[in-house]
Amino acid sequence: MSILSKAANRKIGQAMHSYTMLADSDRVLIAVSGGVDSLVLSWILKHWLHKAPIRYEILAAYIDNGFDSSTSDKVAEQLQNIGVPFLIEKTDYWRRAASAEEGKSICFHCARLRRNRLFAIAQEQSFNKIGFGHHKDDILETFFINLLYAGNISTMVPKQKLFDGRIHIIRPMAYLKKEDIMEIAAAASIVPVKNPCPQDNDSKRQEARKVVAALSKLDPKVKSNIFAALSNIRRDYLLDS
Repeated sequence: MSILSKAANRKIGQAMHSYTMLADSDRVLIAVSGGVDSLVLSWILKHWLHKAPIRYEILAAYIDNGFDSSTSDKVAEQLQNIGVPFLIEKTDYWRRAASAEEGKSICFHCARLRRNRLFAIAQEQSFNKIGFGHHKDDILETFFINLLYAGNISTMVPKQKLFDGRIHIIRPMAYLKKEDIMEIAAAASIVPVKNPCPQDNDSKRQEARKVVAALSKLDPKVKSNIFAALSNIRRDYLLDS
């Protein structure tokens, strides 16, 4: 029995094709957090190597923020089980983030340090793609976070050009729902590693998740309709600033 269901396989293929995520000779750096989403993405990109009509290289990268020394070992074990090559880099980012602005916006500074280091690794080692494990629910929640708290209409996109096109962010699981990812993880025996950060609780994302869940109770099609609306924008019927 295949780990990927036909439906999940189709959704991944559609996202890959619609946004031309992979091309021959690509070098893809996978941003791994230890969570189920990034580990499943690592498995998917490894799996796709054997079925794609192109050849590409992958490397999973885990940036250890320095909270718990055992976390890196647990992440390494999962990546070894998946069978992907990986890089683990230990840092003191949480200390540096905590000292910024006298401890204000720790999560923002920590995430920025980690993201900037990923970009630096990609450039140093000539990776032209960075893969993130964001999925359909993440995209919807980000839309509501920006709408409710930032006052703009935007979200994360399946493919994004950076540094004048030298690097592209890709999100191959953009069409998968969280439950799809959990099914793949269970079938592939992937065990997520708990984030050791004591502030691992994005309150705005939690609130956005509640909004999406409440709307879904009104009609099961709401999530799919909102997702479709993100690529069906009628600009003539928006306020012109």
